[in-house]
Amino acid sequence: MTGVLKEGAWKAKWIWGGEEESPRNEWRWFRHSFDYPAGLSPDAKATLWITADSRYEIYVNGKRIGRGPARYYPSTIFYDAYEVGHLLRKGERNTIAVQVMHFGISNFYYLRGRGGLLAELSVSPKSGEPQTLAATDGEWRTSRHGGHGRGISRMSCQQAFAERIDARQYDANWSSNDYDDRAWASADVIGEVGMEPWTSPQPRDIPFLTEEPVLPVSVLSLNRVQPYRLTAFIDNYALMKPQGQENANPLCYAGAFATTLRLQEEAEVRIMLNVGGFDIGNEVRGTLRIGNEILEAELAPPLRHFRTTLPVGDHLLLYTAFGPDHGGMQRIGIDCDKPIEWLQPLAARDGLIATGEPLMDETASTWREQAASQFASIGSLGAFTIVDFEDQSELFSEWKAASSALSEAVAECATLEELAGRGFPAKPIPYLYANDEDAFAPQFAKRVSEPYAVPLSLAQAAVSSADPGIVPVFADGDTEFTLDFGKEWSGYLEFELEAEPGVTIDWYGVEYRKGDYVQHTYGLDHTLRYITGEGCQRYTSPIRRGFRYLIVTVRGATKPVRIHDVRVLQSNFPAPQIGAFQSSDAKLNEIWEMARHTTKLCMEDTFVDCPAYEQTFWVGDSRNEALVGYYLFGGTELAERCLRLVPGSAFQTPLYVDQVPSGWTSVIPNWTFFWAAACVEYAEHAGDRKFGAEMLPHILFTLRHYAERLNGDGLLEIKGWNLLDWAPIDQPNDGVVTHQNLLFAQVLRQTAGLIAWAGGAKEDGRWCEETAAKLAEAINGHLWSAERGAYLDCIHVDGRRSDIFSMQTQVMALLSGVAEGERKGRLTGYLADTPNGFVEIGSPFMSFFYYEALMKEEGNVTRMLEDMRYNYGFMIDNGATTCWEMYGHTTMNRANENDLTRSHCHAWSAAPGYFLGAYVLGVRAAAPGWTKVVIEPQTGDLDWARGAVPLPDGGKVEVAWTASEGGISTLEIVAPDGVELDIRVPAACEVSTKRMKSLQM
Repeated sequence: MTGVLKEGAWKAKWIWGGEEESPRNEWRWFRHSFDYPAGLSPDAKATLWITADSRYEIYVNGKRIGRGPARYYPSTIFYDAYEVGHLLRKGERNTIAVQVMHFGISNFYYLRGRGGLLAELSVSPKSGEPQTLAATDGEWRTSRHGGHGRGISRMSCQQAFAERIDARQYDANWSSNDYDDRAWASADVIGEVGMEPWTSPQPRDIPFLTEEPVLPVSVLSLNRVQPYRLTAFIDNYALMKPQGQENANPLCYAGAFATTLRLQEEAEVRIMLNVGGFDIGNEVRGTLRIGNEILEAELAPPLRHFRTTLPVGDHLLLYTAFGPDHGGMQRIGIDCDKPIEWLQPLAARDGLIATGEPLMDETASTWREQAASQFASIGSLGAFTIVDFEDQSELFSEWKAASSALSEAVAECATLEELAGRGFPAKPIPYLYANDEDAFAPQFAKRVSEPYAVPLSLAQAAVSSADPGIVPVFADGDTEFTLDFGKEWSGYLEFELEAEPGVTIDWYGVEYRKGDYVQHTYGLDHTLRYITGEGCQRYTSPIRRGFRYLIVTVRGATKPVRIHDVRVLQSNFPAPQIGAFQSSDAKLNEIWEMARHTTKLCMEDTFVDCPAYEQTFWVGDSRNEALVGYYLFGGTELAERCLRLVPGSAFQTPLYVDQVPSGWTSVIPNWTFFWAAACVEYAEHAGDRKFGAEMLPHILFTLRHYAERLNGDGLLEIKGWNLLDWAPIDQPNDGVVTHQNLLFAQVLRQTAGLIAWAGGAKEDGRWCEETAAKLAEAINGHLWSAERGAYLDCIHVDGRRSDIFSMQTQVMALLSGVAEGERKGRLTGYLADTPNGFVEIGSPFMSFFYYEALMKEEGNVTRMLEDMRYNYGFMIDNGATTCWEMYGHTTMNRANENDLTRSHCHAWSAAPGYFLGAYVLGVRAAAPGWTKVVIEPQTGDLDWARGAVPLPDGGKVEVAWTASEGGISTLEIVAPDGVELDIRVPAACEVSTKRMKSLQM
């Protein structure tokens, strides 16, 4: 239930279990059984209230009823309410069971609090007092999830952890009513409602997300594979981070990592390394050595490969890593044609137990977590976390000096003892932070990959029937097959299979493959390692993933695994599909559908940039995503929630953080400006003056802080992540960047308009208007180049004027209204004919603004459609079912510059979902709240088009038109009777209008 405020005081207490207040990657179970009185009236309403830190799944009598909470700031954590009366058994014993997944680290969608669960079940008859049947307290029972492996890598710097489940180590019946939990411990009461850090819990502010089963459409491939003999992950970010720094900021450090390789025979050894910050550009050279030999890398970005021949015996492998590191895990693989093993290079110490064979009970899990891994680390030295809007030049100098010193020492010292003598001692790495039970590295560290034709018995795995898919067994290797789900989806992996115990099954989701090429998700551990119990078993992962292809590798089986069911529980914001578009151009229709599906997948409990790599609410991205969402799905709840979250980051910086709620304190000034603009656009779209009035203090708060950074020339000069587009434009992280000066001027004017409309203070309106006018004057006075007839990209912090000119800057000059008169005319011409040497648009995100400028200044829909066909058509021609983050002709922001893009599903790229409705159908708001609508179709080179545009309060405007001889000839409109229509077509056009009654709810 949405927005349901809990009435009365909480009876429940916050509870937790175990010895750690905020353990790293711990999944903890809680249970409580209670009697439901038989005498309660049939009309009694049973409501279960719950929240947890970090995430939860809740069950009533063994049935999972929900997940949560919606992402939050700790102080205002959201609680959920479920109606559960239909699940309770009157006059019988009932059980509530909860799985809490506590991250124990901050990331891009979570700020670290501490482990905790709060739950209360109350029954309210229509007459009489509410009765509390269950409330979290010391009577609840708790246990760690015995089959969950804590010692696993982060999924990505933006997210929490990948997943390893051992089905032999837990009872899948744990949530049921008849499970015996007497061996579990009593929960610890840790505080009353209102305790730190959850001082002011709030009711959930959006509906629960959907869960719709989606099945694969085919088994694409079958391979016999052998991974490298040794593979592992190392969480260098956690190991190198200075103690006490609780954030998700990027990290600079000087460090090194070591393991001992043992051979029984002389052999060639091949080493694969995937580690960020191996070098510091050309300033500090990274080093990898084995014993006395320093090896040179063969580069296959983002991987480094090394090879050497080693004699019998033990050999120290040692290599450097420096950062900047943002939490991406490093991977190492060792391969050899002879038996080889790796060992902890140091004797056990620091309370760590030496490595040993894994045991198979919960006590052993705890033992294993305390053990040392096969690796040791040196450092961290010169370590600090980066804050992009602060001057940290001195810290950078110290870090580079420390890195140079360590690099020199590693190049000169062949043993850990020598390094310790130079002041660089090593220490063993705990198993929790590095181990060889990694499912990701074996996906790309393969010594053998031999293709086979897919037999019909395996193809059955993608068919919904009673007959299972049979996974063949290879005598010498593992079995790998790929499931294709037809298009990208986002949600929770669920499967049912039958197997002997102890078989390892790795599930790995990827977004893109073409022929034999697989684009591996470097930077995203997109795996689930599942170790089978005996017999038939079903598992539903609680971790959200986004993928199209699912690579399944069965390891260690002696008889075929039988796949009964594989599915994705597609989960997104429950937005009805109201918007529609079809035209005489089949490719444009595909492009619109691609934009619709992309946007749907990126609507979670906030807008997110992508469903795979990040799942992060990027503030600037969401401005465009909201506009697209208005045209595709209608409704306003998700956009409003996103806008209200942003000011919560003021405790991190008054400039507001660029992704929230997040542990990364980062500022992209343009993203804050886009947020302010989106607040204005939302208020106008929804016709919500109250919202506008409530947001004005937050908007003015941050704009005034930005105004404090105007320099002596009246220009915004700021240190930060001064981003607009992934393109080679000149946008340094310090200095005067033209595009964000232009955006600042624009949003000041928009805010003045909101003040006038929403009833803000007149003096605030005057301040916005005057500041915008002075800024526009300064931009025109200092940032225009008469020689190039354009605005230059920036003035560097040393006063040097940029010699780079970009279309990005010119587009923003047109949209902001700063370019006027002859300058405006000249820049408008550039929209059709980019001058030689100007940087071109680099991403679909920037194309949104290009299309805005094109339609505002030229009104040339044909040019826009041609651009869509070229850029988005290229995606479709390369198998895309969702919009890519980047265009294929650029090389920035991807693991390998030859990749077509990084993310293959990115909602900031879904511009056609907005522009085809707004300009080809021609439906646009002409008054706040869409009480008046302009209908002005533009035919371009199309013969016909039809579709629908949602209205914010329900209903839609439907349009269908035909064209002849380049002009519109017929127009049919269906609209609610309360909407005023402003129809703008030539007099010769035949227009018919149908009105529908509006239902008052």
